[in-house]
Parts: sequence; C-alpha cells; structure tokens
Amino acid sequence: MGENSLKKISQQIKQQYNELSQRLKTVANYIIENPKMIALYPAKEIGKLTETSETTVIRCSTALGYSGYAALQEDIRKALLLPEADDPLQALKKGIKTENNLITEVMEQDIDFIKQTFANLDEALFQEAVSSILKAKKIVVVGLRTSYAPANWLAYSLNIVKGETILFKGDIDDANYLLTEINEDWLIVALSFQRYVKQTISFVKAGKEKGAKVLTFTDNELSPVGVLADITIRAITPNPASLKGMPTLFSILNALISGIMVTDKQNIEARVDHYNETSEHYYSFYRKEE
Repeated sequence: MGENSLKKISQQIKQQYNELSQRLKTVANYIIENPKMIALYPAKEIGKLTETSETTVIRCSTALGYSGYAALQEDIRKALLLPEADDPLQALKKGIKTENNLITEVMEQDIDFIKQTFANLDEALFQEAVSSILKAKKIVVVGLRTSYAPANWLAYSLNIVKGETILFKGDIDDANYLLTEINEDWLIVALSFQRYVKQTISFVKAGKEKGAKVLTFTDNELSPVGVLADITIRAITPNPASLKGMPTLFSILNALISGIMVTDKQNIEARVDHYNETSEHYYSFYRKEE
C-alpha cells in the first residue's frame, strides 16, 4: 500500500468522475486533494468542509464503488498508513550497521527523534493527557507484544503516583470481565505501533463503546487506535517503531509521569511517601552498610 495505493484510489475516482453530478464531483475532488482529511473526519464534517452535506458525501462514496463512506475512509487510511513493504521489519535489516561509530550513530539517532517528537508535540494536548489521567476513576493500560514493556512500566509508574491502574495482559486476562466494569469514568491508555496488534484495537474499540475515554501513544495519528482515541500523542521514530522507537516512547512516558507529579504535587508526594513506607514492610532492599 502507501503512495501507489493512493494513486489507485485517485484513478478509480477519475474513471467514475464524468458520471457524477456536480455536487458529487465537488466531494470527489476533495477526496483526491485531501485524503488525510477523509481519513480523519466523519462524513458529516466532510459535508461541511465541501459545503455539501453528509448525505452527499455518502452518496459519492457509493457512486465510487464503495459500500459506504466508512469503506472509503478505511481504504484511504490504509493507503496513507501502511508502507509499500509488506513487512515493516525489513526496515530493521536495512538499518543494521557494522561501522566502528555504531554506538554514536544510534545514540545520535535516538536524540534526534526524541527532539523531533517533542518539537511537534502540542503542549495543550500533552496537558490534556495529564488531566485525563488525574481525572480518571480507573485506568487500564494496554500494550501487547513489543509494546508490552513500556505498557508495563507505565502501569507500574501510574500505580505509584496515581493508583487505580490495571495492566491488561492480553490472553491471560479476562477481557470480558474487565469490559463489564468499564464505564465513562474510566480511561484506557493504549500503546500501539506497527505492526498493530488486533487485540489492542479490539479492546480499545470495545472500551470506547462502554463510554471510556481513550488516550493513545502511537506512531501515526491514522493508526487503528489513533483514529479511535480522544487524545492521540504521536511518537516520531525510525522504522520499525515497535523496535527502534522505544527510546522516544519511553521519553514521552517519562514526561507524562513527570507532568502528573508536577500538576498534582502535594497529593502525589504524600502518595509516594505512603507507597515507600508500605513497601518497606514487604520488600527488603539492599543498603550499603554504614
């Protein structure tokens, strides 16, 4: 998919173009010129942007050979999102180096992508993410396969500074039971990178249907969880993001925890002190002898 798929969609539209009414042509032109807007927004919004209507946008979609607007939208999302290569892990092999300055090169690449991510991160959006965590009655963190390690760290850290956080572990957890508990007071924090795990997407979709708010950390706002989320924070990373993008992701998550601690400083300091006192009764920690 990728650029070639967008060209195929455009060609398909052009083949049908002369048979469309003037209002449908207006929508068709908008689809060709603004595929990302189609991927992000519902038919009602596209109707406003094209000064037509939601019905006209849907009629245009069916006239172009799709079962409806949702099918057109999904096709465009995939074309924009997925690279030409079938397997994004091929990028890992291409990026393997053997030069003597490998360590410096990797370190500089990580720093560069972290800088890019924070330079493009909207401060108001980041603060909204912090606020959504502080307001949530319960939090579920979901990140499977290569996203499990950062998801585990995030859930652990949130339980120290906030509490009421559950790490969804996939098949070993009872998703059905968890979903029966979820309501509009809950927040789902989803970590999802190519190749996107269907179980993560399904859980987020089901949780959102139960009324939960969704915060996602992903590599593309058009990713399957990105388009479902109320708040999407993008990590700009080298490919494949699921393996080489973790330094950037952990840096964002570290900033998130720091933001929570600064925003609710007094309560969190008391909570951390209580957490440390409790842990002293259960764990024995190594201390340097006096």
